[in-house]
Amino acid sequence: MELENLTIEKIHKGLMKKEFSAKELVKFYLDKIKKEKDLNDFLTITDKLALKQAEKIDDKISRREKVEKLEGIPIALKDNILVQEYKATAGSKILENYIAPYDATVVKKLKQAGAIIIGKTNLDEFAMGSSTENSAFGVVKNPIDKDRVSGGSSGGSAAAVAAGHSVVALGSDTGGSIRQPASFCGVVGFKPSYGMVSRYGLIAMASSLDQIGPFAKNVEDIKIVFNTIKGQDDFDSTTIDSELKNNHSDFENLKIGIPKEYFGEGIDKDVKEGIEKAINKFRNLGFEIKEISLPYTEYALAVYYIIAPAEISANLSRYDGIKYGFSAKQKSLLDNYLKTRAKGFGDEVRRRVMLGTYVLSAGYRDAYYNKAQKVRAMIVNDFKKVFSSQDCVDFVLTPTTPTTAFKIGEKKDPLAMYLSDIYTVPASLAGLPAISMPCGEVGKLPIGLQIIGPQFKDNSVLEIAQAFENMEQSS
Repeated sequence: MELENLTIEKIHKGLMKKEFSAKELVKFYLDKIKKEKDLNDFLTITDKLALKQAEKIDDKISRREKVEKLEGIPIALKDNILVQEYKATAGSKILENYIAPYDATVVKKLKQAGAIIIGKTNLDEFAMGSSTENSAFGVVKNPIDKDRVSGGSSGGSAAAVAAGHSVVALGSDTGGSIRQPASFCGVVGFKPSYGMVSRYGLIAMASSLDQIGPFAKNVEDIKIVFNTIKGQDDFDSTTIDSELKNNHSDFENLKIGIPKEYFGEGIDKDVKEGIEKAINKFRNLGFEIKEISLPYTEYALAVYYIIAPAEISANLSRYDGIKYGFSAKQKSLLDNYLKTRAKGFGDEVRRRVMLGTYVLSAGYRDAYYNKAQKVRAMIVNDFKKVFSSQDCVDFVLTPTTPTTAFKIGEKKDPLAMYLSDIYTVPASLAGLPAISMPCGEVGKLPIGLQIIGPQFKDNSVLEIAQAFENMEQSS
């Protein structure tokens, strides 16, 4: 039996039939990770924790107690999500030896559900990047083509699922950091609505944008993990009671909007053709396809790279060599601050901190930051109009990325790298649920299709994605 290709449902059935034990399953995944460590997708292997959790599941099965779907399922976590008593580096030298003092809320929920945490995955430093080339601990290779990037910043989690190193994984998405690597690695990646999943225990990048979400090989597994980790949390005041939100129950006569702004200059010809084929498949499913306009889309990337760095500069001010993490240990307090941050942070982090400090400084806040917030409100309003006007659409369908995975070292210009997130940033700025799923290939490289839904209609987005996936599998 090829254990690395099993879904949550199949593993659950296998455990119940005693075709394999939870401990055997964990050992298989741990061995596979170690044998294929050249991918560099993991930074920490939590083997002791995983085996201990597996033994508890096996004991429960032997006692013939009820076992839930996630019990015994190996899961990987991006290394900016805290797991008590294990390293949480955020891909940075400044936190290289930082040990998490508590579990993130999502980790608590996963442990309570019986999921087995097998390790912490590599990422762009402090989740800043689109390729996982910015990690202080080396680039993550794409399992499909090791000369190419896995995407970022959650490249390690996407690669872990694609390589069969984990059944499912968690990442964080600020401007596309779940959806973009999911597209590059040919897996499913879901960014929930802002507020649906607690950020408590997630090392902050940009607090008004960050959101934890799952990776998996199919939508059903995404749904199982999402329904486990979502919900209100007293430790995160931005979370909402998801049970109060009603989602679509009937998919007849639903409309899908195709924004013309996402199909202009910059998109690869083969990617565009792949997305157009997917649009026709939705049409064959019975959906009405309608061209729409999101006019402020063209400003989304510029807005993101003002607002996100501003929040980054504030969040990363805590890394001063005094409270925790790496310290340059200089005699002068000022020298200690300067040397610690210069040695502890990589180029991309320093670039964004400097940019964020600049746009928040006296004389420039109104010209840049405040203006960006006003345009962000217009981007939000764009989506509200297409979702709630008289002639509205129910979902928006776009490419996830303008190209397939590019080669390692290919994009040396930061601005060229930022363009990788051009189709994912708008949904992040608006706090909307969005999923990326495979919809074809260019050569052997996967194309990602993005489905965006109205705020808090997360379950509806997942249902639509699953309908498309089922059709793909049956064709």
